[in-house]
Order: sequence, then structure tokens, then C-alpha cells
Amino acid sequence: MTSEQANDIFEQAIADYHVFDSIDHELENPYPISDPKHLFYLKCWIDCVQWHMEDEVRKPSIDPSMGLYWKRRIDQSNQQRTDTVEYIDSYFQQMFSQVVIQKNARINTESPAWAFDRLSILQLKIYHMRLEVIRENAGAAHQQQCQAKLLILLEQQKDLLTSIDELLNDIAQGKKQMKVYRQLKMYNDPMLNPALYSSQ
Repeated sequence: MTSEQANDIFEQAIADYHVFDSIDHELENPYPISDPKHLFYLKCWIDCVQWHMEDEVRKPSIDPSMGLYWKRRIDQSNQQRTDTVEYIDSYFQQMFSQVVIQKNARINTESPAWAFDRLSILQLKIYHMRLEVIRENAGAAHQQQCQAKLLILLEQQKDLLTSIDELLNDIAQGKKQMKVYRQLKMYNDPMLNPALYSSQ
């Protein structure tokens, strides 16, 4: 899986989501579970849903009970996002399991899947910033400011695409270790979050 291939899948997922533009629209993943593309599509779909949940919870007039409702859903979505990223890293661990690691191999600051996570969210930012560039009721100054921001996002995307492929190549050649630290999130775990286990 190259960065460009993953980015194409992310673009597809974002476009598919915005056909209905509904948080609760049922996911129809076009890739079979056996195909790694399934995970990448799922990952970006979760990001799309969570992006719009974050919009809902920030409405100035939101009722506090609805704010709590969206906060709980965002927490649940974030756990699904983390789980999916870790499944993607498991895919890469399997892919590189036979690589002979060089003696002076380095460890990267993030695993491949977390780099792809950043790429997925960056693609969402680009999608929505493009909408702002053409939003007619916002005025010319707003459009110009958003165009400048869009150019920055596109530069970030170009650099991230290159960096991901360099990381994957380094791992494939044994120059970097394919090492994954699980997130081990505590806030959703009733055995680890004091606010949860003290109320039982």
C-alpha cells in the first residue's frame, strides 16, 4: 500500500460520505474484509463521521444534554478510530515480518498506520477547505484566506505522502524497525478509569 493508493481510498471515502452527508448513514464499504483497502476505507469513513460529530457538539446553541450525547459518541468513535489504526499496523507488521532488521536500524516517532491516520484527516481538511474557497456567501476576503490555507494543506499533503513512502521503504529495507506501541487508552475502560470503576 503506497501513500498515493491510500490517499485515493481516503478521497473515495470522503466523496462517498458526502453523497448523503449524514452521520448515521450506514457504511457500505466497497472493499471485502480480506482486502487491506477495507481497513483504509473504514478508517477514513470513521474520520468523516467524527468530523461532523465535532461540528455538532460545537453549535453555540446546543442543549447541554445534547452536548453530552455528542461527547459520548465522539469518545466511542475515537475508540473505533484507534482500534482501526491498530488493525492497519497489524497489517504492516505482518507485511514486514520477514524483514531482516539492520544492526543500526532506527525507530520512527510514529508507526505507519498513525502516519496514514494523519493523511486521512489531512485529506478531510483539504476537502472542507476547498468548500470554503468556493463559498459564495462568505465574501472575497474569506475565499482568499482559505485559498492561502488550502495551499499550505496541499504542501503538507505532498510532504506527508513522501514521508510515508520513505518510512515504508526504510522498514522494508531494515533501516527502521516496524515497532508498534498500542495506544492502551484508559478513558473507555471500566477497569482503568476511576470515574467508571468507582461508580460500580
